[in-house]
Amino acid sequence: MISESALLAKIPTGLFIGGEWRSTEGTIDVMDPSTGAVLASIADASATDARAALDAAVSVQDEWAATAPRTRSNILRKAFDLMQERRDEFALLMTLEMGKPLAEAQGEVTYGGEFLRWFSEEAVRITGRYGVNPEGTGRTIVSQHPVGPCYLITPWNFPLAMATRKIAPALAAGCTVIVKPASLTPLTTLYFAKLLEEAGLPAGVVNVLTTSSSGAVTEPLLDDPRLRKLSFTGSTPVGQKLISQSAKNVLRTSMELGGNAPFVVFGDADLDAAVDGAIAAKFRNVGQACTAANRFIVHESVAEEFARRVTERVKGFTVGRGTEDGVTIGPLIDDRAVTKATDLVDDAVSKGATLLTGGSSIDGDGSFFEPTVITDVKPGSNILREEIFGPVLAIVPFSTEADAIRLANDTEYGLVSYVFTTDLARGQRMIDKLETGMMGLNVGVISNASAPFGGVKQSGIGREGGFEGIHEYLSTKYTMTPVA
Repeated sequence: MISESALLAKIPTGLFIGGEWRSTEGTIDVMDPSTGAVLASIADASATDARAALDAAVSVQDEWAATAPRTRSNILRKAFDLMQERRDEFALLMTLEMGKPLAEAQGEVTYGGEFLRWFSEEAVRITGRYGVNPEGTGRTIVSQHPVGPCYLITPWNFPLAMATRKIAPALAAGCTVIVKPASLTPLTTLYFAKLLEEAGLPAGVVNVLTTSSSGAVTEPLLDDPRLRKLSFTGSTPVGQKLISQSAKNVLRTSMELGGNAPFVVFGDADLDAAVDGAIAAKFRNVGQACTAANRFIVHESVAEEFARRVTERVKGFTVGRGTEDGVTIGPLIDDRAVTKATDLVDDAVSKGATLLTGGSSIDGDGSFFEPTVITDVKPGSNILREEIFGPVLAIVPFSTEADAIRLANDTEYGLVSYVFTTDLARGQRMIDKLETGMMGLNVGVISNASAPFGGVKQSGIGREGGFEGIHEYLSTKYTMTPVA
């Protein structure tokens, strides 16, 4: 495997605008969350740079939209192949800048790559319809067209997959894009842009802005009528603000926002499967995922045994730098995340919850927090209302199915839910009654490039992935022609 220093030397550090890498006067330090050391210093974009990126995207929009679907498909497929060749490099890079264990970073390369492969195939399947209207007075043509230049804002927790999940369908649909990665984990996106260059993507089709001031680059872009779409993954408060800012130019928007996922375990559940699912749904990515199970709602008949089993598993985790052999839990992204996890656990315990393991930050370099299990969490605890984004598993007992549904839906969020039961009729009732855009029924990991990802309520609008994902970047045109 390539050394850390050799890999970091390969990563571009400038802005990528119009096919050129540009330096800036100011820079941003990218930190290793496991040590606090600086990994790289990168360009810090301004409003002027944002306008230049939009100029570049607009200048080639018509040409890219007119590019043959097969050509767009082949470029995405070439990018997929190149990513597989460099999967070790992308995995190590994500571990360095985000902290996740190397094995999980490898998994993200697989997952993120699948969006390139999936949408390379969808690029040649954009269709419309044709027919005679019911009155017989005309013929109806319905066609699909790229929405135009897009602004894509990606989060820090899945630096590769969130970039490919947005960029791939946009390119497949014939849209040019400006990408703004999170300032905490921008290196993966910069390396991906370099890969797209090598895959043959024309200059200006993808532009990358890294910045320490999101508002400085976002506001002028949203204020410019040439921009036609915004896609954002991040917190609900920020998403709400962006939706408001997008209203002026009536932008097409896609929002994948916060979550507060319930993980419901009924008394008839296969407990072995439920525990496996719980570990995957809670501790993948060190708990820093919008799909992470947040509230474990467990039937009182099995709550004690479920708590015992998950606690035994959690006590067996190894905490450390993600590059080290055997590590299963890496650092949180920064010290603020550690403080948040500490405060949520302390609040729950102060209100009557029982701490079974963990519960504290870990002294030393880096932003580490002990893998934690708490049970008998009481109503009114902050941990039941806020997205944890950390390795904390919180258990709430329930007595009836109606109670489970009430507790699961008692949140303004509605991204994903998890249900474990061997009763098929009950499983169907949960599909119908739980207010989420996605559900894992007897599984703890649901994300897949071929499936529509997204939520309801305060968790967002629109879908990413699946054939639904490309339609977020297409506008529908209806044409009437006379009957011959």
